[in-house]
Amino acid sequence: MSQKTPVTRFAPSPTGFLHIGGARTALFNYLYAKRHGGAFRLRVEDTDRARSTDVATQAILDGMEWLGLSYDGDLVYQSQNADRHVEVAQTMLGNGHAYKCYLTTEELAAAREKSRDAGQAFRSPFRDSKAAQNSEPYVIRFKVPTGQTKISDQVQGDIKWENEDFDDLVLLRADGTPTYMLAVIVDDHDMGVTHIIRGDDHLINAGRQKIMIEAMGWDVPDYAHVPLIHGPDGKKLSKRHGALGADAYRDMGYVASGLRNYLMKLGWSHGDQEIFTDAEAVEAFNLEGIVKSPARLDFDKMAYVNGQHIQMMDDAELLKAALPFLTEVNGGELGDAKTARITSAMDELKPRSKTLIEMGEQAQYLLLNRPLEITGKAAKPLRREGATDLIAALTLKLKALEDTDWSADAIQMILDQFVADNDIGFGKIGQPVRAALTAGHKSPDLSQVLTALGREETLGRLTDASAHNPEG
Repeated sequence: MSQKTPVTRFAPSPTGFLHIGGARTALFNYLYAKRHGGAFRLRVEDTDRARSTDVATQAILDGMEWLGLSYDGDLVYQSQNADRHVEVAQTMLGNGHAYKCYLTTEELAAAREKSRDAGQAFRSPFRDSKAAQNSEPYVIRFKVPTGQTKISDQVQGDIKWENEDFDDLVLLRADGTPTYMLAVIVDDHDMGVTHIIRGDDHLINAGRQKIMIEAMGWDVPDYAHVPLIHGPDGKKLSKRHGALGADAYRDMGYVASGLRNYLMKLGWSHGDQEIFTDAEAVEAFNLEGIVKSPARLDFDKMAYVNGQHIQMMDDAELLKAALPFLTEVNGGELGDAKTARITSAMDELKPRSKTLIEMGEQAQYLLLNRPLEITGKAAKPLRREGATDLIAALTLKLKALEDTDWSADAIQMILDQFVADNDIGFGKIGQPVRAALTAGHKSPDLSQVLTALGREETLGRLTDASAHNPEG
């Protein structure tokens, strides 16, 4: 493996969202550069002007920012380097590594068919032509040399191709615009890229590009071609498998650190360790750990890893990330009182939430407005004979507990003593109290519910319940 300080790059085409596979590629490039004290660059490959859009470009940039994959240096737009691409093509033309091809569309189709029938790569009849230059439209093609091309891929191992199997690719189209294959090698060289980590669907391109790089006398980068991500069924990832874009996972309630951790482990191994902090990820990542077979998405594992990161997050950071989901559950801004409730309940919300959507669901009882609407099955415990009288009696006991003493342990002692004093089973008071405080929404242990709601809100909800008969 090369000992040079790495410069890696992520080079998406802005034709849609930041694909989950692209996000993993970006992450691998980011981690490798950071592990070795190098630089991670970002290039938008927008030479296909018909399909590239500003909206897609912004979606990719937003996805990168949300994932926390900050790039070094300036953002490079490939389309802005067209003059440089043309310059390199003309250099190849001048040194004999490229030639002008005057085939018309019809002639090209016939020549390609002839090559296919003969089982040969395409070679233009103008390749070695000494005919005088004419004014007809032409493309500039790369002249593939004889021999073999070899690469030592950091994932796939040693690979070689016979050059006679490579077509003479177009460098400049008839309208003078550069092709993707030319633009990539020029931009990689000019950006100082030393390591190319990308999907193995580009493996054949490494052979083609290496020949062109060598024709210019440039250093050939180190390659690492990563197997693609498949769906849980082992088939190529597609819309039928669900979310494909990083933005979709954000909207599904995944936190950035959780998705980073899951993607790093998707097709990469490091002993038995599954959960990584950012610092641990940078310290541990290497190309040797990338497996050669395609990785399969496992949504259960993704949720598990995400839940672990939710538990690891700072409360303030988690609240900020969860706020859009909490606001949606609340039907509007939370306000100070509800924000305080959520903050105080973080310790019990975290272990019960694998996603931020789940966190919103788990927090719903904290966001209810008084008087609570308690109907249907949720109201059944409150309709039991003597239930509201028991709630009223318990409320008096709880009022004796000051704000400063309002804790889960103190509340549990009062609940236990109340049960003993009234010679009843815990369910006889616990069930109607839970109904009065949560209206049937998901909630933790009862003492934790009272703690999270706080003294004022708890007493208010209990008073409401003891004063009103619930609807059937």
